[in-house]
Amino acid sequence: MSLSVNKISGVNFTGTGSGTPKNKSKQAVSTNPISKGGERAQLVLGTFLAGIGFGGRMLAELLDGDFAVEHLFNAGKKVANKNFKKASANKRFIAGLGASIGLVGLFVAGMAVLYTMFKAPKIAYDTKINTFTKSKDMDVYIKGNEIEKDLYTQMNDKAKTATDDEKAKLKEQYLTMQVAKNRVPDFVQL
Repeated sequence: MSLSVNKISGVNFTGTGSGTPKNKSKQAVSTNPISKGGERAQLVLGTFLAGIGFGGRMLAELLDGDFAVEHLFNAGKKVANKNFKKASANKRFIAGLGASIGLVGLFVAGMAVLYTMFKAPKIAYDTKINTFTKSKDMDVYIKGNEIEKDLYTQMNDKAKTATDDEKAKLKEQYLTMQVAKNRVPDFVQL
């Protein structure tokens, strides 16, 4: 077995020569799944959810006094009385309660939108940073997996025609590869 810069114990690290598929079009091509749009969507969603929490806290601060709760319920009653004039009192009460809840939701959603718009420059900056770092990590991970797959294929091909001594060496190389297995990036959820 030869020992050179690109070949160690018959394993080809360059992807040329023996051990690689003859037809590269059949070989699976892995692409990086990290995109700027996906990162932006995650950051906008996270910021909007934080804005909902902010809106809820603002509403809780406004509703500390009884005046705000009473005013909100009266506004819901007015909406119900205007839209359900011929309905029974119970239906108008339920409609007023629903309108009050709708007004609360509208307030919280409005605050969430304002919070998200306020954080838009930070979202744009963080999108670029996250996309760059995650795509570089994913590129390394994908390339490592491709190399690992190629090495296992080469070792398997070599093992089919190997002698007992060569099989023992291949087993040792296989165990070494298992110890040095490619690490999954931190942001990937398994």
